[in-house]
Amino acid sequence: MKKLICFISILALISCKGEQDAENAGENKLDTTAFQKKLEIAESQFTLEPEAKKFALNWVEYITAQNEINRLENSTVKEVMNSAPAIAQIMESLKSSLPDSLKSVAVESRLNVVNTKAQLLKQYSGKQEPDAEDIAQTTQELHLEFNNLKLQMNEIFLKSLEDFEKELDEFEQLEREQDSISADLDTLES
Repeated sequence: MKKLICFISILALISCKGEQDAENAGENKLDTTAFQKKLEIAESQFTLEPEAKKFALNWVEYITAQNEINRLENSTVKEVMNSAPAIAQIMESLKSSLPDSLKSVAVESRLNVVNTKAQLLKQYSGKQEPDAEDIAQTTQELHLEFNNLKLQMNEIFLKSLEDFEKELDEFEQLEREQDSISADLDTLES
C-alpha cells in the first residue's frame, strides 16, 4: 500500500512538473516572438545640409555611427541586442572624436544624449533576462536622438539673421547700381 501511495505521489509530481514545463515553454515562445519582431522606427530621416555634410564626410566615426543607425531600421530586437555592445562603443567613439569645426554646446549635448541611449541599450541587452520592449523602445529613442544630432549639426551652418540682412543689403545695393547704370545709359542714348 505504501508503494502504491509513493508511486501515485511520484506520478502526480511528474505530471505537475510536465504542466509547469509546458507553461514555461509557452512563455519562452512568447519571448522568442518578441525578440524576433522587427523594430518599428519612424521614417523621418534628416539629411545634413551640404556644408555640414562636407565636415561629416571627413569624420570617420560619424560615418560609422550613421551606418549603424541605418542598420537599426531593418533589424529585429534580437539583432539589436547582439550588436548593442558594438553600438555603444561606436557612439562613445563618436562623442570623443568631435571635430573642432562641429563643436558647439548643442552638438556636444546631443552627442551626450546619443551616447547615453547607446549605453542604456547595451545595459538592457546585457541583462540576464532582457526585456524586448525596453530594447525596442531604447533603439527607437537612439534613432530619434541621432536625427536630433544631425539637426544640431545643420544649425551650425545656418546663416544668422544678420547674415541674411547683410546679403539683402548687398543685393539692394547691387540693384541700385544696376538701375543707376541703366539710367545713365538711357540719358546717353537720348
